[in-house]
Formats: sequence, structure tokens, C-alpha cells
Amino acid sequence: MSWLETLRTSLEAIRAHRLRSGLTMLGILIGIAAVILTVGLGEGAQAQIASAINSLGTNLLVVSPGSSTSSTTGVRGGLGSATTLTDQDANALAAPGVAPDIAAVAPTTSRSTSLAAGSSTWTTSVVGTTPAWLGVRARTVDQGRFLTSADETSEAAVTVLGPSTAEELFGTTDAVGRTVTIGTIPFQVVGVLASAGTSAAQDQDDQAVVPISTAADRLIGGSTRTSVQQIYLEASTSDTLSAAYQEANQELLAMHHITNPTAADFTIASQQSLLTTASSVSQTLTLLLGGVAAISLLVGGIGVMNIMLVSVTERIREIGLRKAVGASPVVIRRQFMVEASALGLAGGLLGVLLGIAGALVLPHLVSIPIVISPAATVIAILTAIAIGLVFGVYPAGRAARLAPIDALRSE
Repeated sequence: MSWLETLRTSLEAIRAHRLRSGLTMLGILIGIAAVILTVGLGEGAQAQIASAINSLGTNLLVVSPGSSTSSTTGVRGGLGSATTLTDQDANALAAPGVAPDIAAVAPTTSRSTSLAAGSSTWTTSVVGTTPAWLGVRARTVDQGRFLTSADETSEAAVTVLGPSTAEELFGTTDAVGRTVTIGTIPFQVVGVLASAGTSAAQDQDDQAVVPISTAADRLIGGSTRTSVQQIYLEASTSDTLSAAYQEANQELLAMHHITNPTAADFTIASQQSLLTTASSVSQTLTLLLGGVAAISLLVGGIGVMNIMLVSVTERIREIGLRKAVGASPVVIRRQFMVEASALGLAGGLLGVLLGIAGALVLPHLVSIPIVISPAATVIAILTAIAIGLVFGVYPAGRAARLAPIDALRSE
């Protein structure tokens, strides 16, 4: 019997038991679709995390203060709660020759403050920073201009709004030239930032940026006016990120008179470390969910074996007749292996289609992009065929071992 005849006979046997074959393929279909969606969700989540972290800036290092301890209760605050970083630290890191691998430095201080424009009010984060912030944070201005060195030197009452903030206050992002009151001080809007979306920390489009000198002397005041909450550092290139980290760490240790690096009152987080940590968590969850999906594939394979065993039992007389007219055990084994492979292939193709359909629909429900990997799709189809082959081996071997006389005698 030729391969073409074997294929035709196998497909006829599958069509003769449509319902049973369909239920068999259903297990593989669900398993393949689950694997594709799981891998797609994992890759989509990793891409979303990478995009959010990269949106913070290019070749970014973030210096944060250490934790604080209450003098009355002894309760320790979390990292970033202390006031151990100052504008002097930022100036030292920006000084020529101190850290040659650091291209730009942008200290920031922020607090939640009420803004008013006419009868409209809105509470948002007011960020005090320097003109370098725009480039370090990889942001752009959609309208107007950004802060200048002259604004910082003169402690000018000017602000650049995020698009969401402008929309809330004025009902439009066309806010350049208008006046907004921050606290009790009127500020002129000189620019509106381009949209950057939402990061894990905050809505990047909902903030008001002012000169750091203006924030320190006219909005914050007091003994903590020279403290900064974070210092953003931009390495000259991605290859010098590690060198920039070492230079910043050594300079800050010297500035704070700390001889033991483990006792540092600040932390430096690199963009790559954040991305590695987030990706590691995402990959772990993907593997976990993928393991659950793989179990459904195993169940589908067992279903294929069960159906093929039933098929062998039902077709004992047919097998005996084929052997009696000269069919070899190899031909009998090949026929049942082809049937099992066809069921696996059909289930795999339908599973891929279901997975692609789910990838188009689910992002609208879970707000996470699903990335369909061509490699994963091909592997899924090959896996479905392999499942059919592996779980069809035993039934096919059982059919091939039947003696013709015993098969013809069976009822």
C-alpha cells in the first residue's frame, strides 16, 4: 500500500467517526491555544515592561536617598524616605572631570500640590528640576518650550504641564501663555509636554514641571529646600553605563564621607537592573502558566491514545482481513500512525487559529498586548503532530501485532 493510499484510508476512517475525532482534537486544540496565548501574554508583558522602563530615559541611572528613622518612635521609613541627597550632590556629579562617563544630571524634587486655573482645580505632582530633565527622561515638548537655564537662575514662575494636566485645567492642551496658580503663586505656562503614557510609578502625562530653584525657594521652603528626592543620571552611551554607575557611587560616597559602601545612605538603580528584575518575574509567571497549558496538551495526547485504542478494537476484523490479503505489520502500523498524526495536526492548526483569535480579542479585555511568536506557532504545530505520533505508537503497534486468524475470528 502506497503512502497516498494510506493517507486516503486514514482520512476516511477519521471522517467515519466525526464526533469522536472532533472530541479527540478538542483536547489538543485547547492545549495548543493555551500555550500560544500563554507565551504571547508573557512576551507581551515583557515588551510592555521594557517599554515602560525605557520610557524613563536612555542609559538611565536613578539615585535615591536611603531610609529615614523617626527620632521619637524609632520607626524606619522605606528607601527614598530620607533627605540625604542635596543639590550639592547633583552639582558635584555634573562637574566637569568628576564623572566623565555621565553625560547629563537632572535632580528632581516633587510634591503633590493643588493647581488652579480660573474655576478649575486639579491636584497633581509638581516636579522641580533642571533643563537637563527633558533629555535625561527622554521627553519632548509638544507645544511651547521647556525650562531654560535663565528660568532656573532667576527662579522664574514658569511651568511646563503634562498633557493630561493641561486638559484637566483648561479643557485643552492648548495652554501655552495661560496662567495657572500653584499653591498661592501664579505661574505662566510656557510649554506642554508630549504624551508619554503611564509608567509603574505614575502617570507621566499628569504633572507640572517647574525650575528646581523656584520649587525650593517659592514652593517648598524651610530647611529641606536643598534636598532632592532623586537624581537622574544619563550615561554617555549604553556601553559606559557600568562605568557611570561606579563614578557616581564613588563620588557620592566621598561627598557623604562614607568609608563603608554597605553603609551608604543612597541607592543607585540602573535601567538594566530594573528591566532584568521585571523580566525575570514575567518569565517565571510565563513558565508557570506554560506548565499548566502543557498539562492540557498531555491530557489531549492521552485522549488521542484512548481513541486510537478504541479504533483498533473496533476494526479488528478489518485489520485481520488486510493482513490476510498481504498487508504487512509495517503497513498496518503506518496507517494508524498517520491517523493519529492527522488528528494531532488538525487539532494543532485549529488551536493556532483559536490562539490568534484570542490574541486579537484579549488585549481589549486585559490591557496587556499579546505577541504572537512565529517560532512558537511553528513549534506548537510540530508539537501537536508529535503528540499524535507519540501517543499513537502503542495503539499502532498493538494493531500491527494482531494475528490474522485471531482478528478474523473476533466478533
